[in-house]
Amino acid sequence: MTAEKSPTLSSEGQAHFQVGKAFYRVKSRIGRDLAVLAATVDRQERGTLRILDAMSGCGVRSLRYALEAKVDFVWANEGNPDLHDLLAQNLADSLQDDTFRITHRDANEVFFECYQQRDFYDLVDIDSFGGGAPYLSTGLWATKLGGLLYVTSTDTRTTGGHNPDQSVQLYGAYARPHPASHEQGARLLIGSAMQQAAARGLAVRPIFAYYNGQVHRVMLRLTAGEPWPAEQYGFLGYCHHCGHYQTLSWRQLGRAICDHGERAADLMPQPMVISGPMWLGHLHDRPFLNQMRALAQTWNWHPQVDLLTLMESEATLPPYYFTLPEIGRRGRMDIPKREDLMAGLRDRGFQVSRTHFDAQAIKTDAAISDCIAVARHCHVASRS
Repeated sequence: MTAEKSPTLSSEGQAHFQVGKAFYRVKSRIGRDLAVLAATVDRQERGTLRILDAMSGCGVRSLRYALEAKVDFVWANEGNPDLHDLLAQNLADSLQDDTFRITHRDANEVFFECYQQRDFYDLVDIDSFGGGAPYLSTGLWATKLGGLLYVTSTDTRTTGGHNPDQSVQLYGAYARPHPASHEQGARLLIGSAMQQAAARGLAVRPIFAYYNGQVHRVMLRLTAGEPWPAEQYGFLGYCHHCGHYQTLSWRQLGRAICDHGERAADLMPQPMVISGPMWLGHLHDRPFLNQMRALAQTWNWHPQVDLLTLMESEATLPPYYFTLPEIGRRGRMDIPKREDLMAGLRDRGFQVSRTHFDAQAIKTDAAISDCIAVARHCHVASRS
């Protein structure tokens, strides 16, 4: 008789598990790394931490929260009951029986049970497919005041402005395409969560927003009693004529024209395309990211240290970025070298950073006309 092969074990961090027929995206690991770091920092501050992993799959997130963040308890809910044996085996192989719970129910049903039973969790992780909007409001039902809500959007076509009717349905916002659309996806997700929380007299603020090229993941802190951040919830205007961005409040929508940048001979103001409403404030909580980065250094997680350093750098800059190809195209020159462009902008007194949303872009408080002028100067200097 031929011996049956043992199931192949996968590993990620300290977790060892079988994937079986569950969905598992290797590329999303960094998002899970950031969650483990955030959970660990929060547990160190609180003393204890309970996790609700609302869509567990094979259980890799639950395992990593328990083994690496040392959380006290994990509720692993997976809507597909066919994955029960796989999930149960993965968790039982590494965790004590009294440290986890497994259910197979719709995530919204689980959130409502938490609310009914007043059984709130310190961190609720919702790794959903699609826009994530159906779970923004209900996920709040299960989150403890002061706790964390980790939400997901995989529908970059909608958040990128290519399906505006769908964006209205999902986020209550009209999304238009422009070069900084990857960042727009995170801001739409945050803005929608803010509105949903505000409808219940609560508030959320971003701890961090991460994009891996396919998926947005946003970590939010739920609080109560904060005033509505009117100046940080509004619209983003983009001028296709000159590439200029402008933030707009509700009261400014009737005057959404661009009179900035390099104009044609007639100098006529140009209309702007408007996306929103969305979150316009800081994308990341710098002090919290600093604690995450210090922990990553202790753990020798060098790629995560580099990423968190970059996220700290971009955190407080305006809610958009300029791509290097666009600067080159609008300046009718070769694509500028990023480091030379950034150095030139700093010499002129502007703030500037790379951005993790696009490897070929910069975030800065300079206008695109300033970027073009500096890029031209760098281009001429390189040829002389």
